[in-house]
Amino acid sequence: MITAGHEECNAGATDPSHDFAPLGPGPRARMGHRRHGWGAAPRGMVSAMATGERVTALKSNPVFAGLPAKEIEALAVAAREDTYRPRDYVFMEGDPARWLCVVTSGRVKIVRHSSAGKDVVLELLGPGEIFGGVAVIEKRPYPAAAQALEPTTVLKVPAEALIAASERHPAVIKEMALMIGRRLRTAHDSVKSLSVDPVEARLAATLLRLAERDGPRTKAGLALPFHLTRQSLADMTGTTVETAIRSLSRWLKAGLVVDEGGRLVIVDKTALAEIAAGEPGD
Repeated sequence: MITAGHEECNAGATDPSHDFAPLGPGPRARMGHRRHGWGAAPRGMVSAMATGERVTALKSNPVFAGLPAKEIEALAVAAREDTYRPRDYVFMEGDPARWLCVVTSGRVKIVRHSSAGKDVVLELLGPGEIFGGVAVIEKRPYPAAAQALEPTTVLKVPAEALIAASERHPAVIKEMALMIGRRLRTAHDSVKSLSVDPVEARLAATLLRLAERDGPRTKAGLALPFHLTRQSLADMTGTTVETAIRSLSRWLKAGLVVDEGGRLVIVDKTALAEIAAGEPGD
């Protein structure tokens, strides 16, 4: 549960190689035309997904894994699939909770906006992970926004279908509570880190956590599972984008990490772990 401001970038930070878009004057300016109705993609971007594929996508998550096959199939038939471009919003903070969402490809960040234009990045979610379900069950607005980090496809289960299934099978609520508990523990660790760890330790720990969770191994080392902009890294670690750029530049120069086509790869995991533990080398 981490915060960061959107300070203006210096000339070096706005270099295109840093891969983040110029910032608008506030959160609503960033939302702009990229919100499509209730989070639906623009016409022509909605893809048809076979029922069997939808069933597989739902069953892969523990929330639905224990449901009878007929229940999962009914949810799959009722669901829709939308695609999103990077920075598109699946839904906005305060929107009515009309869908439980499952990431089927790409990445989504869950973020809260403040009136001062700062972001609180709550979670990064990848394929197979769900979001928005608790708000649906509680029949309250979404407490945060969901934004695509890269080209992303989301399977969306209507609120009415989810609530009906959960009433017939309370195990859905139990699994959802367990999921929230796991995410809260991660958020607690993040808050603790923000209060006591230096900036470079937070940056290193974030890179390691993302890579170790589901990052692929390349010839160079352990890669992050997705492209991470300097702005997103700053938002996740409670620092400025300038600081994130300076730290990464030092690590790139020292050979601790490399950039492979815009994706960071951890070359020296031991050295980065020492920085994360607050024990940087000379």
